[in-house]
Amino acid sequence: MLAAVAALSTALVSCSSGESDDNAVLIAIPVGLTGANSVIAPGVVQASELAVDEINAAGGVLGGRQLKLKVYDDQSGANGALKAFTAAVQEDKVVGIVGMETTAARNAGQPIAEQADTPYVYTSSYEGKACGGNLFINGAVPEQSIDPLLAYINKTMTPKSWAIVASDYAFGRDTAKYLEQAVTDSGGDVVSTQFNPIDAGDWTSVLQNIKSANADVVVSILAGGTPSVTLSKQWKQSGMTVPLFNLGIDEDTAKTIGSDAAGVLYPSMYFTANDTPENKKFIESLKAKYGDKAHVPNNLTVPQYVGVHLLAKAIDAAGSTDSDAVIAQLPNVSFDGPSGRMQMNKEHHTDMNFYLGEVQPDGTTKVIADFGQAGPGSQCPQFATGTK
Repeated sequence: MLAAVAALSTALVSCSSGESDDNAVLIAIPVGLTGANSVIAPGVVQASELAVDEINAAGGVLGGRQLKLKVYDDQSGANGALKAFTAAVQEDKVVGIVGMETTAARNAGQPIAEQADTPYVYTSSYEGKACGGNLFINGAVPEQSIDPLLAYINKTMTPKSWAIVASDYAFGRDTAKYLEQAVTDSGGDVVSTQFNPIDAGDWTSVLQNIKSANADVVVSILAGGTPSVTLSKQWKQSGMTVPLFNLGIDEDTAKTIGSDAAGVLYPSMYFTANDTPENKKFIESLKAKYGDKAHVPNNLTVPQYVGVHLLAKAIDAAGSTDSDAVIAQLPNVSFDGPSGRMQMNKEHHTDMNFYLGEVQPDGTTKVIADFGQAGPGSQCPQFATGTK
């Protein structure tokens, strides 16, 4: 599946509409079919396609028009995103964008979307405080992933020293900075902070430095996909025994890694074990559509699935594809999905439930703690106060 998707280096088109393209409502799905995100991209595409199928089966949008998606390869970075967003916004004139992307890709593509006033739902966990009048985010921010995790670690392990390793780009650096401050404020000591290039496959020097630092706990903050694969394998080979918490891994990637990821702990707004009717239906629908090729849903694919539904609901609520009208409706719509109800707040972010999982020897994940609902904190107060 991955090879087939990656081979479409420019765009993959999926349309379940029986109507002419002229009448369909086109949305863009930018994602890293190649590059660091290529491990998780196929699952993101599947989640997007499933959402479109469900929306069209229920009558489409705007009184019967079918929703159509087009997937653009942002190559997991800025240069690819510039091409993808230019094609989507300026050439294909998409009505909206729903994308699980790296921060580098988002930062490169958002100005293009903003200039055209194109609604953009960003679905990836990220470093926080990305603000734009057209930009809405249902991915987790550090206040939601790190704050409850830190409280859990301090309560259950009482560590004195911490080591941090992160991918060397905005998400890694900004989130590491947030974690350093949070650890210090809680009385802990960060004895090592290291950064590895986002596409690096060699962790030898990083692991040597972690051993030398003799930290009680290690937290990795990685770009989704490939970095977790290479770090997990080399971590296992090194014989490291210190607890490893990974903010960049997901349930599908953990399953792909298998036994090399055993023992890794990670916070997430979604796990397949969630015992709700919406989640059971979601998993069953994925299996029905893709069979044994279905990817394990996770904290990157579920927000993508929900994001497509939210955008469709906003288009319906707006009563047209007018961008200003759709943007105005995005904070007013909600969707009951696999991870619970999600709705954008006035600062263009969302509350969400959070849990802690531990990877098992077979690569599956066991939920070991429920952190409850976590709010995003203050992200874009100018929208809440009407100052922008």
